Amino acid sequence: MHFGITYDLKDDYIKKGYTSEEIAEFDTEDTIIAIETELKKLGHTTERIGCLTSLVEKLNAGKRWDIVFNICEGMYGYSREAQVPALLDAYKIPYVFSDALVMAVTLHKGKTKRIVRDMGVNTPCFIEVYDVKDIEGHTLQFPLFCKPIAEGTSKGVLEISKVNNQKELKATCAKLIKMYPNQAILVEEYLPGREFTVGITGTNGKAKALGVLEVVISKDVDYTYDMKQEFEDYVKYVKLEDKALAKQCMDLAIKAWRGLGCRDGGRVDIRMDRFGKPSFMEVNPLAGINPIISDLPLLCYAHGITYSQLFKQIITSALERVK
Repeated sequence: MHFGITYDLKDDYIKKGYTSEEIAEFDTEDTIIAIETELKKLGHTTERIGCLTSLVEKLNAGKRWDIVFNICEGMYGYSREAQVPALLDAYKIPYVFSDALVMAVTLHKGKTKRIVRDMGVNTPCFIEVYDVKDIEGHTLQFPLFCKPIAEGTSKGVLEISKVNNQKELKATCAKLIKMYPNQAILVEEYLPGREFTVGITGTNGKAKALGVLEVVISKDVDYTYDMKQEFEDYVKYVKLEDKALAKQCMDLAIKAWRGLGCRDGGRVDIRMDRFGKPSFMEVNPLAGINPIISDLPLLCYAHGITYSQLFKQIITSALERVK
């Protein structure tokens, strides 16, 4: 099959004057090369499309593809990850990974948590803060944790994100609202326990967990944006050997993945609550796929799964829909 590849390349945006933090979620050239290499190994041909505007130009010029491998993160709005899938849907062009509805819902952590909570998945109590006045009269139990409601790569997670009282909550919310004026701040009860990420491939009933990695931070702090940029100095990813706990995490992750309608491949992040139970943090239906530094491939390596095997599972899931 002939695959188009949509992506946001960091170098392209740096040339346009964007900051490194603004494009933190975007990809590098080596990621695109890895995707092309794996698709060709599977017997497919490839064509680089690029970002949303490049996709629009090529569609207007009459270009079409059998299927698109989409890793576009987008730039603006709550639905930025949904823009390329929605456009491809309009042109009846199939694509790899989740559809526009899932991408839009899961980027917004508040809406995601409401859905999984209604499904009976354990997740911390929370409020959405658009204005500092929104924190008045809340019934959440301190300590709390504050972060932008629609960012990834730990953007907006600061050293002051964990708050212990109303005064700290007000100060942190005020700072985050100033930093991210176009979105709400998620304030949720703090999860004090161990942190895990679960890799998943497949869709609906065929979705399966690939394994669990524990995120072990070398300092007694939370995983901030600055730390994530230098993760090799602060963070270790360790295969979870406790089979009973791993099963709890994988069961929770699969329930959330299937209930939200995620497709083909991605990750679910989990942390233990104050009662020692795994608790849903967020889902990443557009997980990084760089073979060297991205969490999903690293998780696979820890569980004896090669990059090519991961890729084949993702593509197999996508092509089942095309057939």
